[in-house]
Amino acid sequence: MDVRTKRGVGSASERLSAAGLRSFFRIASAWSLNVSEQRAALGNIARQTLYNWRDHPESARLSDDQLDRISYLLGVYKALHILFTRPEQADTWIRRPNDALPFGGKPAAQILFSGRMEDMMRVRRYLDGQRSAW
Repeated sequence: MDVRTKRGVGSASERLSAAGLRSFFRIASAWSLNVSEQRAALGNIARQTLYNWRDHPESARLSDDQLDRISYLLGVYKALHILFTRPEQADTWIRRPNDALPFGGKPAAQILFSGRMEDMMRVRRYLDGQRSAW
């Protein structure tokens, strides 16, 4: 067995890490996420790690937790773009105050970027429920 294979070079996790980060940073740009929100979304990573991943996503090795977090954000992004006909509506939704039960008048961004994966899951479930109501 090749040593590189043992270490996982070219593994699914590595490919998912780079692709996931590229998607994450596109969403972060569309949503105008600040550095603190980006760090929280990825599990409260160090600022320098965020910059390294942004500049060199191919060298990142994300944990399962971080890949799950990106997956939840992708789901939120997709759901919003299904629910709203105009991209600017979808991309600004997270900043608007929301009276729906999970938000209590707060913008979804306050919950989504708390740093807790449970909160990301809660926003995703809410949006999935809104989609299925159609």
